[in-house]
Amino acid sequence: MSDVVIVMGSNNKNLELAKQFESELDKLGVSNEIIDLVNLDLPMYTPARQANGIPEDITGIISKFDRAKGFLFVTPEYNGGLPPVISSLIAWVSVAGGEDWRKSFNGKPAAMATFSGGNGIHAMIALRMQLSYIGVNVLGREVRATYQNALNPEDLKAVSKILSESI
Repeated sequence: MSDVVIVMGSNNKNLELAKQFESELDKLGVSNEIIDLVNLDLPMYTPARQANGIPEDITGIISKFDRAKGFLFVTPEYNGGLPPVISSLIAWVSVAGGEDWRKSFNGKPAAMATFSGGNGIHAMIALRMQLSYIGVNVLGREVRATYQNALNPEDLKAVSKILSESI
């Protein structure tokens, strides 16, 4: 079981950011696991795809979410919003998790981070709203980095510490 599931919605710089969080959480003694949604290549949620059955990978992710004490979402901003893989994952969990699907999320803390070409603020706002709506306790502090504004290592350490103390 991982205490924190790191959900990654993009490769490249966001993968680097997720791995930096992984390392910092390890230093804090927090077991964690990265779920790389890009390489996992889940089918995009649609009712038609749901009619064909729940993908096995989704069932495994739900099990990991149910056992997790908290989350870290690392995602870029796509056109002022979230990458489709993040929204699709949440949709799959909501239809595959049964009547009590919110147990995967309810009351669990989550941190958010982004490396985006822009400033990533729109993605963070959208993600904060969606996670809050499904019952996640989103931490007030987040990490944002861009090509123009490099990652502040102290922000990464502080968010990791807050998350570790919240689980």
